[in-house]
Amino acid sequence: MYLLILGLGLMLLKYFEIGFVAELSWLWVLTPFALAVAWWAWADTSGYTKRKAMEKMDQKKKDRLEKQRASLGIKPRRR
Repeated sequence: MYLLILGLGLMLLKYFEIGFVAELSWLWVLTPFALAVAWWAWADTSGYTKRKAMEKMDQKKKDRLEKQRASLGIKPRRR
């Protein structure tokens, strides 16, 4: 996401010819978009995206169980 925001910012600066970016080549300005595509390809093939989604679901489940226990008056387990 950060690469897309950086790419959009650089693209707007280049288009409106603002600052030092106006003198850069379009190749350098569009590089963050290529890096974003490479990141997404790696994240999908390595399983990083799926792993993060599973961690998020596990945390939601844990939070929900703790909330239910608290509403029943059961003290949380201490390890």
